[in-house]
Amino acid sequence: MEQYIVKGGNSLVGEVEISGAKNAALAILAASIMTDDTVTIENVPDVSDIRVLTQAIESIGAVVEHPQRHVYTINGSQILDLPVDNELIRSIRGSYYMIGALLGKHKNAQVALPGGCAIGLRPIDQHLKGFKALGAEVRVKPSGIVVATAKNLHGAHIYMDLVSVGATINVMMAASLAKGITIIENAAKEPHVVDLANFLNSMGARIRGAGTDVIRIKGVERLHGTEYAIIPDQIEAGTYMFAAAATRGDVTITNVIPKHMESISAKLKEIGCQISESDDAIRVVATGRLQPTNVKTMPYPGFPTDMQPQVVVLLGLSNGTSIVTEGVFENRFRYVDELMKMGAKVTVEGRTAIIDGQDAYTPATMSAPDLRAGAALVIAALSADGISKIDNIHYVERGYEDFPEKLRAIGGEIIKTASKEEESSALRRLNLKAIS
Repeated sequence: MEQYIVKGGNSLVGEVEISGAKNAALAILAASIMTDDTVTIENVPDVSDIRVLTQAIESIGAVVEHPQRHVYTINGSQILDLPVDNELIRSIRGSYYMIGALLGKHKNAQVALPGGCAIGLRPIDQHLKGFKALGAEVRVKPSGIVVATAKNLHGAHIYMDLVSVGATINVMMAASLAKGITIIENAAKEPHVVDLANFLNSMGARIRGAGTDVIRIKGVERLHGTEYAIIPDQIEAGTYMFAAAATRGDVTITNVIPKHMESISAKLKEIGCQISESDDAIRVVATGRLQPTNVKTMPYPGFPTDMQPQVVVLLGLSNGTSIVTEGVFENRFRYVDELMKMGAKVTVEGRTAIIDGQDAYTPATMSAPDLRAGAALVIAALSADGISKIDNIHYVERGYEDFPEKLRAIGGEIIKTASKEEESSALRRLNLKAIS
């Protein structure tokens, strides 16, 4: 029954602070068990995916403490040789990082195949290819457990057949404790790949080239404890930037790294927004009618696939026709049927969406099909004059900390409800606010 009830029509105005990057945190939390020393990780976002992963880490014997909301301390010295498997761990994509971490440290990993959002095929063949090149024997049990074992891991020259963030991260972790030098070519360059490399280096790893397409890793015998703060979340920041634009608002997004946002900022400028940057903040101002443009999602530093639903929502409010091409996942337009309930004019042909812009969306009742699409539907609802409902919000809460609270702080009227009684109360509150 959990849902968001949104009363749209207000311009978002104010300041919103961005949390730590979920995708970086998942990799770094997994890597924290690669030492017997205690690791302290700060700026960890408080989202459901993180809670699932830390529970899984604790379930195999690690000591996990959570002294403050955004801080974890982890000690992996007592890890047991048990499969990492339960219903929850199979629901998140980041579970597969446990394979590289456990294989690197213990030369033995048994981890359930990952789940996550149904946005297309996301095979782990490049992960397995990398593990095998390092000297591991790898098999997948009929039960969906990946088993990777090795007497010793050795360096290797690995060329990724396609750019894969997950495979780059997994191989980088395992190679950090392999003997010799590993070279990963056609490596992913995303900010969270660099963040993991920096974290591992702070533990004594020897990794060079992260952020380029060639990463060199000289294996070490052991890693040591560290204290580390996770980078801000690029996709969370982009989502609030697009929410500001869709509602013709004026929002300053703080605790960001503007360099990470360049492809997103560039598109917003093309669409007609005013963008200004400081050292750790970006201001988005949208006045007047938005302009159409064309977008193709690509691996970093290209336009992120995780921002594709948000840009389609925004272009649906532009003055003309736009084309959005999905260059990463083949099934990422599942949300379009929901958006069309709001009157969106979108035609999907394979991996391409043709969007005919219009003046406004109309309120509707919708269902979030995945994490980023759910956030995009909230943006659409915020821009529409009237009350919309969005269910399946557990997807959204996998990756956005305090989403309703942050939106309310900048003028959004959104309430999370979990029952018919709460829904009735929320509708009364929103209507009373509208009357006043």
